[in-house]
Amino acid sequence: MPRLQAGAAQLDITPGLGAHLIGYFTDRLAGDVLDPLNAKAIALSCGDTTLGLVICDLIVVPGPVVTAAKTRIREQTGVPPENVLIAGTHTHTGPAIVGALGTPEEPGYADWVAPRIADAFTMAFRRQRPAQFAHAAGSVPGEVHNRRWHMKDGSVQMNPGHLNPDAIRPAGPTDPQLGLLVLRSPDGAPIAALGNLSLHYVGISGADHHVISADYFAAFGAALNRLAGAGFVSPLANGTFGDVNNLDFTRPPRHSLHLRHQIERVGNVVAAEAWRIWNGLAEEDFRDEAPLGARLTEVNFPARSPSAEELASARARYEAGEAWDDAEWLYAREVVLCAQGPTEWLVPLQTLRIGELGIVGLAGEVFTEIGLDIKARSPFAQTMNIGIANDTVGYVATDQALDEGSYETRLCRHVRAPKGTGRLWADTAIAGLEALR
Repeated sequence: MPRLQAGAAQLDITPGLGAHLIGYFTDRLAGDVLDPLNAKAIALSCGDTTLGLVICDLIVVPGPVVTAAKTRIREQTGVPPENVLIAGTHTHTGPAIVGALGTPEEPGYADWVAPRIADAFTMAFRRQRPAQFAHAAGSVPGEVHNRRWHMKDGSVQMNPGHLNPDAIRPAGPTDPQLGLLVLRSPDGAPIAALGNLSLHYVGISGADHHVISADYFAAFGAALNRLAGAGFVSPLANGTFGDVNNLDFTRPPRHSLHLRHQIERVGNVVAAEAWRIWNGLAEEDFRDEAPLGARLTEVNFPARSPSAEELASARARYEAGEAWDDAEWLYAREVVLCAQGPTEWLVPLQTLRIGELGIVGLAGEVFTEIGLDIKARSPFAQTMNIGIANDTVGYVATDQALDEGSYETRLCRHVRAPKGTGRLWADTAIAGLEALR
């Protein structure tokens, strides 16, 4: 059987100061750069098949950007679009590559970043050399918490507050599994390490959110490099994180000493677990050959749309006058924009195989319960779910959560998934994995 080849590279995709930053209800303009944003790429070949993973320090990577990047990748390397997965990490301190709520799209950024994403992969492709591959799984249960809670009044509320006496119990599970893919040269030198964890952004501590940061995803890579005593590309791909964050509401809030305190703390914890399971691998766990495969399926997405009554009410509020600091006015604007946009389109769902590791690319902020279902039914020894991959439709909640309500289910441009979406996506993912198996 042909031997494995692997390469890795990263390119800076940081915008300039003054860029619109996405992730909050209101617009923010970048006033500082705490740490650079990168597109981190891995290329892996065996025989005639090459797979690619490009993890970008962006809140999302919209479909047109993915298409442009994959077109350039094919032109430069010959690798087909279905073999390359491009995903965002979901940092909330990055440029507005799309518009959402009160934040406008950053002009020109999407067009600028697409070729850089492609070039990161092309560099990784051209750097390929003999490699060995292994994978492992650990757990960081103390860092993942379901943010939706059942309340005493019968409602479900996102982020109910620390030690809230009216909060009864979480409304969903978590997936504390930390997945790890390791690529090294035959002499043991690291080429790349890909982590995978289902956890929303951690965020800047304090009130100053007008800064650019890659969040804990980059802190993970920096910490893992320090632990290994080597420099290598180490992206952290987000998983099915739609209802999970880092706040433990059963305890008092954590205190922070500086802006990046919690970002660095979480990055260190996750990297330490990655280093532990990496060192738990035996030499025979590293293989210099592995079956590779890829499959990309487009599924129909019949987006939720406002009723005539909802639209009339929203339009009346929206047209009454601009109120960019009013959440209800922003939601009214979102409903109007939903009505002006498409109501149905195709969404890409991707599956990859690297030996006994299955990878699923899901185009949204998928709820953890859906990701756990995919892992439970996967035919592979280990499975990684990667969220906001190859595009995004925003939140993909369970049918039960759609009935319960709260932020992740309220109609807007990034909350349009109807009931049945989670089951359809999980079934499609399993079919893709089984076809590769």
